[in-house]
Amino acid sequence: MKDNIILRLVYTFFVGILLAFFVGVGISTFYEAPKAPAYPSELNYAKTNITEQQKTVQKAYDEKNQQHQASRKLYSRNVSIMALVAAVLLFIISVALERKISVLADGMMLGGVFTLLYSIGRGVASENNKYLFVAVTVGLVAALILGYCHFATPEKPRTAKTKR
Repeated sequence: MKDNIILRLVYTFFVGILLAFFVGVGISTFYEAPKAPAYPSELNYAKTNITEQQKTVQKAYDEKNQQHQASRKLYSRNVSIMALVAAVLLFIISVALERKISVLADGMMLGGVFTLLYSIGRGVASENNKYLFVAVTVGLVAALILGYCHFATPEKPRTAKTKR
């Protein structure tokens, strides 16, 4: 019996981790990150006596790099939104499966938690505090509702059958 509990626990964590990786890898596969600009090769060796041409090249690279950083923040916000939606869907599925396959529902719930943490981490990378607040709020509300549905719903009382 104890082996069964350990196996259920391991399976729950395994499913949760795989679901979080599935969401993260799926997002990065179908929504590619912006490519960073390549550092100009003519600037690799210029440390002293920088020419005007090298200064112009450096300035152009710096502008491209700033644009890349801005697009990277937008990308992180968008990835965070997608992961947040996936986390909420995993939570909903876990509540729906709770009565039928509890070990799978627990794995889905844990996967939703890990995906939610990934979403919040990407929200931090977006450097947009207003969005991050919204993401954390949605995560908190989802976690509270899930906790209520999972832990606070009263179980039907067991009645002892009596023979007459």
